Amino acid sequence: MTRTLTATIRREDDGFVALCPELDVASQGDSIEGARANLKEAVELFLESAHPDEIAGRLDSEI
Repeated sequence: MTRTLTATIRREDDGFVALCPELDVASQGDSIEGARANLKEAVELFLESAHPDEIAGRLDSEI
């Protein structure tokens, strides 16, 4: 199953913060591209290691 997730990236001090609100997973980077790549890795790691009930609960909650 393929699902599209949202990524928001905002400048914060000297870097960028990236957030996937559907999963409540965040990361950061020195550039927009770096923050996006780090968020992608963080989301992949979360999906690989989290219990299926945890993933379902986060995806089914209101944002």
